Amino acid sequence: MAASAALDDLTQAVLAHEDVARYMRDAEARTRLEGYLDELRTTQRYALYRALQHPLYPIYRKITHITEHVDRPRTALAQGHVVYVSNHKSHLDYLIELLVLELSGIRPPLIAAGINLFGGALGLLHRHITGAIPIRRGSKDPVYLATLKAYVVEVLKHHDLLYYAEGGRSYSGELKAPKTGLLQAALQADRTHLFVVPMAIAYDLVLEDKMLAREASRARKRPFAQEVAEMIRHAVGYESRAFVTFGLPIPLVEYDPHARRDLVALAHRIQHEVGLLHKVVPTALVASALRASMTRSELAARIDDLLALLSAQQANLAVTSGRQAVEEGVPLLVNRGILITDRQRVRVRDRISLRYYARTLQHLIPHRRPTH
Repeated sequence: MAASAALDDLTQAVLAHEDVARYMRDAEARTRLEGYLDELRTTQRYALYRALQHPLYPIYRKITHITEHVDRPRTALAQGHVVYVSNHKSHLDYLIELLVLELSGIRPPLIAAGINLFGGALGLLHRHITGAIPIRRGSKDPVYLATLKAYVVEVLKHHDLLYYAEGGRSYSGELKAPKTGLLQAALQADRTHLFVVPMAIAYDLVLEDKMLAREASRARKRPFAQEVAEMIRHAVGYESRAFVTFGLPIPLVEYDPHARRDLVALAHRIQHEVGLLHKVVPTALVASALRASMTRSELAARIDDLLALLSAQQANLAVTSGRQAVEEGVPLLVNRGILITDRQRVRVRDRISLRYYARTLQHLIPHRRPTH
């Protein structure tokens, strides 16, 4: 009964927004609006979060998660609510990032997720446990956009929120340009006690690497159920580290919600922070430095040069030398079927997948392009 009443209160609050109320006078628009509101409703069952590890244990146990600067969101949460803004590498992000927060004693936020993830059993999980909000990416319907913006404003009065600035996952590997719709909605909320916390997730190996690298060339994306089946197949022998790094809180009170210039400046500031937080892992360094065929010593020397450049950019480095990057990164890419080794020489076996990993550093060295 209490949950139902809370939903009714939320609905009434959304309908009270001026941009939403004006559509209530038109019967057809009102029907669409009510349908969108019903679609957006979600429930977070916080007590079940840690239990999510168990049905997903066959994959989850293969990932060692490493958390950096978790004290930063704690500082912001002590003063109000938080909008977490992350890059998007894998469907595992939803699991890893939320569990990292939960295991650190921080209540996980609601998530803004693409509506394509809300079919079947995963959809029930998102709607009734994780508290995911389905987002119609690319929608131009003004009724939907007004409803979504008002819904986010009201949600932020009581909850924290996590969204992915790039929208969907990066199929090319590089950090994509940020989308601003949800950020604009957050700026319409009560900004006096609202903070953005940039965060970045990086993997030694992305579970969907081969799928994503080839999906970039497809004219149409495959149904999510097909992706899940292929993810399970690629999980055989898969092991990786996942680095989750939190940035310094950004007070939204510093930005004018009515100024387009402030919105764009804030979006670029967040994206810049996410790019610097993103862990530079050995596999990315090897992929970026490797030519078609090189000796290990030649590869290590090129990575040393690359590390000097990245260090000057204040990148978040996982290794301190080219030799360390070769020792840690090459075996992972060999086991993944991307490289082959012949004594002291390293050769490319899967050029498309290797290019995917190389592009994960493009935002730090934009003048360079991977050559394989």
